[in-house]
Amino acid sequence: MSPGLLDDVFPPPVRARLEDVADLNSPVVISEFDSPDATRALAGAEVLLTGWGCPSVDAELLERAPALRAVIHAAGTVKTFLSPAAFDRGIVVSSAAAANAVPVAEYTLAAIIMGAKRVFPLAELFRSRRTHRTGADLDRQHWLGTHGLTIGVVGASRIGRRVIELLRVLDADVLLYDPYVTPAEAQRLGVTPTGLDTLVATSDVVTVHAPDTPETRGLIDAHRIALMRPGTLLVNTARGPLVDTEALTEHLVSGRLDAVLDVTSPEPLPDGHPLWDLPNVFITPHLAGAQGNEVGRLGALAVDELRRYANGSAFAHPVRRADLGRIA
Repeated sequence: MSPGLLDDVFPPPVRARLEDVADLNSPVVISEFDSPDATRALAGAEVLLTGWGCPSVDAELLERAPALRAVIHAAGTVKTFLSPAAFDRGIVVSSAAAANAVPVAEYTLAAIIMGAKRVFPLAELFRSRRTHRTGADLDRQHWLGTHGLTIGVVGASRIGRRVIELLRVLDADVLLYDPYVTPAEAQRLGVTPTGLDTLVATSDVVTVHAPDTPETRGLIDAHRIALMRPGTLLVNTARGPLVDTEALTEHLVSGRLDAVLDVTSPEPLPDGHPLWDLPNVFITPHLAGAQGNEVGRLGALAVDELRRYANGSAFAHPVRRADLGRIA
């Protein structure tokens, strides 16, 4: 992982658990695999414990790690660094994506509540006037409040499922679009499965949680954005390319829609892009995922997985080769 990340991912209590279950090679952190220290460490390593900034683990590197049996990633996706050759070798893989889903889902719930209350445009109005709102200000809103919302969740990913759980605190009807979810599974989740066009056309809030794959890029396109009713709130904490930014911009500039965007395409938006200055758009710098003290949650999950491996048990959060095509 990147130098300097170790203490964030493994704060003292988690580091103590790590050292209790594993013998750590020295140096502990390898940020480049072509150094003599890395060569010595890889030659005898049974497990790679990886994180953000991990160099490529490809077929050539695997040849230098004959004892390697597991890769445990103390972060989200492994697709950015891990070659399919690892699966060919029979190496078992785990990811802490489930731990990273927790803060993203919390951010999403907050965005839905704040967006439904029209907090962002009304706060901007308050800031500019320095006086209390009037009834006329509220009348300008398409609708306001969380009572009886219809919320459309796009993607029953780890984050999408966590969002569905959190939405139970609201008296909302939850729709779901996910082509991989069966009707029986949707029933267990407590959601109504539906087509994507129906979801965007009938939801008060549309929240995006699908992975970024060739099939999902542009999923929320100009046609589907146009289907959204006036006042629909779009929340995107997934990846910017899932939404047609320029098509969305037209509807945000007109005031027909609202948006909370933790990701955009491109990211960041160019200086001078109209979305920067719209009162009905709230943009954050890709911070919904683990930040600050939340990062330690990733390390804690990774250590739990390492203990399962040491005990001969299966991972609780495995990454399987068969799923690579449809996961983030």
